[in-house]
Amino acid sequence: MVRRLFYRAFRLLSGIQHRMRRRFTPAGLLALGALVASAVVGLDTNQTLAYQAFAFLAALFAISLAWSARVRPRAEARRVLPRFGSAGAPVAYRVLVRNPTGRPQAGLTVLEDFADPRPSFEEFSHAPEPGQPGYDWLDRAAGYSRWVWLVARRRGAVVPEQTVPALGPRGEGEVRVELTPSRRGFVRFAGLTLARPDPFGLSRALTPVPLPQSLLVLPKRYPVPPVQLPGRRKFQQGGVALAGSVGDSEEFVALRDYRPGDPLRRIHWKSWARVGKPIVKEYQDEFFVRHALVLDTFLLAESDLFEDAVSVAASFAYAMPTQESLLDLLFVGPEAYCFTAGRGVGPVDRMLEILACVGVCRDKPFRTLHQLVVSRCASLSGCVVVLVAWDEARRAFADHLAALGVPALVLLVTDPRRPGTADLPGAHVRRLQVGRIAEGLAAL
Repeated sequence: MVRRLFYRAFRLLSGIQHRMRRRFTPAGLLALGALVASAVVGLDTNQTLAYQAFAFLAALFAISLAWSARVRPRAEARRVLPRFGSAGAPVAYRVLVRNPTGRPQAGLTVLEDFADPRPSFEEFSHAPEPGQPGYDWLDRAAGYSRWVWLVARRRGAVVPEQTVPALGPRGEGEVRVELTPSRRGFVRFAGLTLARPDPFGLSRALTPVPLPQSLLVLPKRYPVPPVQLPGRRKFQQGGVALAGSVGDSEEFVALRDYRPGDPLRRIHWKSWARVGKPIVKEYQDEFFVRHALVLDTFLLAESDLFEDAVSVAASFAYAMPTQESLLDLLFVGPEAYCFTAGRGVGPVDRMLEILACVGVCRDKPFRTLHQLVVSRCASLSGCVVVLVAWDEARRAFADHLAALGVPALVLLVTDPRRPGTADLPGAHVRRLQVGRIAEGLAAL
């Protein structure tokens, strides 16, 4: 009950704060604070002259708000977004503003409207603490630090107010905007707000422009040194039809008559000259290299640890060679998933887009992932496993891969702030610490 009251208070105050920052300029907020202070101090007009400052500021705000209500900017806007961005990297896009009136307009600014970032009560209740120092027990009990962390995380990016160049009659201007996404996933835009400050610079006249769009943000990626797994080519059921002609065996099988669709590079010219009809060389192409990238998604809630684990998986997906091999991404969400990238099957960019949207799995045991990987071991040359915890189920999984003879690079992402960090595996499992992922990968 108490937590729900805190949640409602945070939600209400967050909405008021957002509207105040939109309506008033920074100078206006400062003047508004002075107005409130002068009202409190000037209650006794016999002891202080603060009531005069209150009357002056109140008159300024009355004129400012009346002007803002009558003189709203009239303009049209359009946002041009790139296909996707990357977490932690600046993303530039354009906002085109058009003046539909026959009068010039100057002094306009653009404010981005994001989708409501306030979390639901269930998210607020189950989200972990951000784990940042400086918060006392009362702050953690109320949950304000968790609320601020969740709002910033759900928003995904912050865009400062942008100035629009002066627009002539029926003219159009362009604003170049740059944002730096703080997380992977979708940054969802609800619209734009065109603003014009009043002559005193205290409040803004606002014109909302509904413009829902979204920008897909790929996971943050780190440099990965070349990793050579000691695996060999394996037989693939379905061969070239399944693998998209990536089989790289050069063993010659036989000569046969040409069939429509055979590549010209396989024509055997000497046999054609001898028999007078096209003859092609046939190869056995069912053997090729296939690696697996296994991501552990079994956590109670999303956290910095899980985000770093996804970034590690994205780094390997981006760095592993797929010109002459296949890469399977295996993880468990609402169900077990396997996505394949490599020459002739699918692009790596598609795998990164999938990793941008992956979430934690709370309703299934780890053995679901165990069974998914083991069922494909017969066709795997090796695998990279990214774990977010270490327990008996994960230990059994690593031992099972070793017993099956599948070369595996097992990476465990750990958070030193979490209890039980000392009881972790030895040298056969590589440890990567939250906040030091780049250093850990460089040491592989």
